[in-house]
Amino acid sequence: MSPLIDLVQKGRMVAEHRPWPRAVVDAATWSRAADEVAQRRCNLLALWGEPSAVHMAISDKAASEIAVLSLDCPEQTYPSVGAHHPPAIRLERAINDLFGLSAEGLPDARPWLDHGRWGMWFPLGNRVVSPPEAAPYRFLPVEGDSLHQIPVGPVHAGIIEPGHFRFTASGETVARLEQRLGYTHKGIEGLMSGAALERAAQLAGRVSGDSTVAYAFAFSKAAEAALDIVVPDRAVWLRALLAELERLANHLGDIGAICNDASFALMHAHCGVLREGVLRATGEVFGHRLMRDLIVPGGVVRDLTDEHKEIIHAMLDNLRVRFPPLVELYDNTASLQDRTFGTGVVKPALASQYATGGYIGRASGRAFDARQNLAYPPYDALRFDVPVLSEGDVNARVWIRVREVEQSLALIDQILDQLPEGPSRIPLKPRPEANEGMAMVEGFRGDILVWLRLRGDRVERCHLRDPSWFQWPLLEAAIEDNIVADFPLCNKSFNCSYSGQDL
Repeated sequence: MSPLIDLVQKGRMVAEHRPWPRAVVDAATWSRAADEVAQRRCNLLALWGEPSAVHMAISDKAASEIAVLSLDCPEQTYPSVGAHHPPAIRLERAINDLFGLSAEGLPDARPWLDHGRWGMWFPLGNRVVSPPEAAPYRFLPVEGDSLHQIPVGPVHAGIIEPGHFRFTASGETVARLEQRLGYTHKGIEGLMSGAALERAAQLAGRVSGDSTVAYAFAFSKAAEAALDIVVPDRAVWLRALLAELERLANHLGDIGAICNDASFALMHAHCGVLREGVLRATGEVFGHRLMRDLIVPGGVVRDLTDEHKEIIHAMLDNLRVRFPPLVELYDNTASLQDRTFGTGVVKPALASQYATGGYIGRASGRAFDARQNLAYPPYDALRFDVPVLSEGDVNARVWIRVREVEQSLALIDQILDQLPEGPSRIPLKPRPEANEGMAMVEGFRGDILVWLRLRGDRVERCHLRDPSWFQWPLLEAAIEDNIVADFPLCNKSFNCSYSGQDL
């Protein structure tokens, strides 16, 4: 018996949870689950709270079987997972900020999302209004000779989201990087609570703007699981088309931006033109360049005509002509390779410990892609490869993106060729009793997880987990022993979402 099945069987099953099981367990089983993920016999997928309970989503080692374990917290405390498994630390800090649930034994209890500007403590739990003034944030101490600190952000020179980076360096070499995020906290989980399903779907698509399709996709699948409905085949395939177009645009933008941070602006310009071509095509076909609000529970709101297919095919033909010479240019530019090769290495063991997805995990040997490992439709009927490298440096993360662009081109062709006929949306049938649903979808950064509880046509509780939760900490490790000047390059090769983890 696998550790995952054994853990679930020790709890009380929640019948209304779909498609994977959820079990309410005791503190001993919760602690055992923490040990299982610490020993890497299971993967930690997510950790979130409610006013008097915590939930932990885990998978088996192959990441093909998933379950949720829940622990009631009548005393507002629970055994810390982060005490055994460092990837859980920031999640537990966020749970305390939002709900006031304290993880016993948590090695780092500093606030994470709460910057002392909300006017209250624990806004989603037992509110404490007008708390005392917050103390200054305590960055972790670093000791040693000839060390100095370099504060960067939260406001940056470029048009990017805010985040603070505290470097401790010896000369130009980085000895430690510590991040402080939370500046883009917008109360998404609070806004979700009590929202109508249609409004909640819109909010999901605004968690992280560059992944609006992936978030709406995951939210809709979770809602449909809760309602136990099956959407039309045409909607399933159209959703995959939208997801691959989003992946294509973002990877093209990232490849150019990484090269730009290595002072190779030519690649940035050409990749920008190709990305713009994708966005213009999506804008013309779907009415929105980023394809926002197209995927909804029950299907999609815009269909595809033969004329639309021709527009997409023309864009793909242009990419197939212009993208390969850019790849060759990247591969044959020695000064560019000198900046990216061996820079910002994430070791495979660390990627495995954090169950890191997306191009960061796959560039460091972790062969996980929700489209393949979970094989949700229509990807179970499509042919594609998941590129994996083990070097874990900036160069590897570029090449993973390059290969994924090639795979997305092939996938879009298959989707357009095999797109079934029929309706693209069905009406929803809300249920008066509480029902829970969960979904994982592969966004361009990695796997996005959504869990929700519906009551009627209202969302009672929703948690949305961005892949960046398990990627940001690895950036701190990747920059160590690199020079300060290489941080923009490393940071862009990660391209984590600030907004996605600042719920």
